Order: sequence, then C-alpha cells, then structure tokens
Amino acid sequence: MPGWVEAAALLARAGLFWRRRGGGVGGVMGPPGPPLVVILGATGTGKSRLALQLALRLGGEIVSVDSMQGESKIPNSMEEKISLVKLDSKELHHRLSLVDPLMAARLHPHHKRAVVRSVCSRSLQVFEQTGIPHSKHLQEQQQEEGGGPLGGPLRYPNPCILWLHAEKAVLDDRLDQRVDAMLAAGLIEELRSFHRRYYQEWVTEASQDYQHGIFQSIGFKEFHSFLTTEGRCSEEASQQLLEEGIKALKIATKRYARNQNKWVRNRFLRRPGPNVPPVYGLDVSKLSQWDEKVLEPAVQIVESFCQGRLPPVEPLSLEPGPEGDKHSCRTCEVCDRIIIGDAEWKAHLRSRSHGALLRRKRGVATGPAGPHHPCRPRSQGEEEKEVPAEASGPPCM
Repeated sequence: MPGWVEAAALLARAGLFWRRRGGGVGGVMGPPGPPLVVILGATGTGKSRLALQLALRLGGEIVSVDSMQGESKIPNSMEEKISLVKLDSKELHHRLSLVDPLMAARLHPHHKRAVVRSVCSRSLQVFEQTGIPHSKHLQEQQQEEGGGPLGGPLRYPNPCILWLHAEKAVLDDRLDQRVDAMLAAGLIEELRSFHRRYYQEWVTEASQDYQHGIFQSIGFKEFHSFLTTEGRCSEEASQQLLEEGIKALKIATKRYARNQNKWVRNRFLRRPGPNVPPVYGLDVSKLSQWDEKVLEPAVQIVESFCQGRLPPVEPLSLEPGPEGDKHSCRTCEVCDRIIIGDAEWKAHLRSRSHGALLRRKRGVATGPAGPHHPCRPRSQGEEEKEVPAEASGPPCM
C-alpha cells in the first residue's frame, strides 16, 4: 500500500507523499513500485480533494502535515526563544557571523524574521549540536553523489510532483468565496472565543508580535482592531472595523496564494541542479472539468511512475532564472546599503536613487585626480579613472 502525505512540510508547501524503492530523476524512471508523490499548489486549488481521490482510486493512506507544524522546535526552551526575539536584528546577525560567517553572509541583517529563523532553527542549532558550522554541512552534502547547488541528493529518488494551478482571476474569486464561506460557518465567533480565552492574556503579558506561533496565521492580525475595541466603541465603528478586517483577510489570503505559487516556480522551475525533479502541471481553473483536466491526468501520471514508464504528460518546462550567485553580499558605499544577490546588485546599480546619489557624490569628490566610484575601493597605485556603474562593490563583512 502506498503512503500519502497531503500538505507536505518536507517541501515547505502543501504536498502529498508516496514512497517507493529505487528510481530516478529527470525523466529516467526506476523499477515499478509506489513512488513518492507530492501534490503542490496554492491554498484553494483543491490539493486535499485530489489527494483523497487518488488515494481512493489507487489505494493509500493520507497523512496531513502542515508546513508550520513540520518546522523544528525553535529553540529548545521558551526562555531562549523570547530572549532571541527581543534582540535587535543586527545583534542576531552578529551572533550568527561569529559561528558561521558564510551563512551570515546569506542574510541581510535588517531582515529580522529571516535572521531569527536561521539563528534559532538552523545555523546556530546545527552548530550547537554538532560543533560544525551549518555551511560546512551544506558543502559536504552538495559534494555527495547526486548533490547539486541546492544541497545533497534527493532522499526519495523517484518523486512524482503534481502542481495544481489556476488562472489568477479565477483563483482570486474562489478565495473570496472561500472567505465568505468561512464567515458564514462562524469564523467571527470563533475568533471572539479565542480572543476571550487566550488573546487578552497574551496582549497583557507580551508584546503584540504577529511573527511567531499561531498568531502569525492569517485571520488574527486582520481582526485585531475589531476584537480589541468591540464593546468599547459605537456599533457603527465596530461594524466598519469588522468590514475592514474581512477585506484585509481576503487580500491577505490572495497574497498568500500568490506567494505560494511564486515559491513553487522559484524552487522547482527556476533552480539549477541535477537534483531538481520534474513537475507536472494540472490546471484547476474549471472545476466543472475536474475529472477530465485534473483527476484523470493525475491518475495516468502516478500509474506511469508505479509501472516504471514515462508519463504520457510532459512535465513543465524549466523557466530561466536570475544568473549569478543569489547569496553574494555587497555593500554600496554610495547609498550605505547592503545588497544580497548578484541580480539585486545589478538592479541597484541601475536604480534612479543610486544614480542620483552617485552623481551628487561625484560632484563633491571630483578634483584634480578625477572622479572615483565610491562603490569600489581603489587599490594603492591604481590609475585614477572613472569606473563604470556596473562595477561591483566591496563584499560584506
């Protein structure tokens, strides 16, 4: 019996697992047997529906794993977590740079949430448990047989990945209807109940932080003003805050779906390396044609993997991604900014704000020796000449 996991945390977005023994990657099929099946897709695309239908049709077990539930406990003690969260982002970045400067260089010190997550759940935790920098572990994995720029070889060598996607306007309308259905099913009363039991105590004892735990879930911060002022303002004002919360919830849900689709494209279709498996797209825009456009093609694809033959459906083509190192770090001395990534650096050098500051500083710095590009340190004895805007800046320290 194949094993299924719907909403797969291992791939950081919703999915469905089905394990198999042996196999291949990139269209090279392994021996017949149950593969690892993953169903990807934004919220509201019907992942659970397809998972249930495939499991009933082909046999299997569905295990739901939310991506947040699958995250490691960060850190081991609540006291340590609170102390780290209260630290300034620059201090967090400094702590990481002391034990693993290579990993620290991948993170912008002003991205507090990214730094906190890396410090708590990955880099510092790996270093504390093994005594080896996280970056060293990653380098060793990349050098293993089957590894690549993204990391080590695939844990399951024959993954079957199905991506459910829909037209933007269709999905937006579907998500609005989904929010309306949640409201009709008692969402507001559920939020009121939670607020009475937990939220008021949380607000009293801690700062209002919507970046951690259950409070980062969509639906809490959108109704914060409504819940905290209900009964202490006029009925008209309370109703207006409720309507604003509903509008904000719909906007946040659609933004979340777009970010999920963007993640799938960037992670699977725009990333280099031999360990990136093929992705089979299924258009779920027309629910009236679900069986024809979604279910039957999915069954054919999975059965092909089980039988060790190529599916009749072609996988999605890889999309060209940004060239260069996405983790490179440079400091623009003109703008006093840290830029992460080669593509971002090139875009910054072409920006109007950078050009305006550069012209202003060039006007001040120009003298008998001629202008000097402040984005690049000049070596001793270097001939003084104008440096083009494409020159790279000094690395971050």
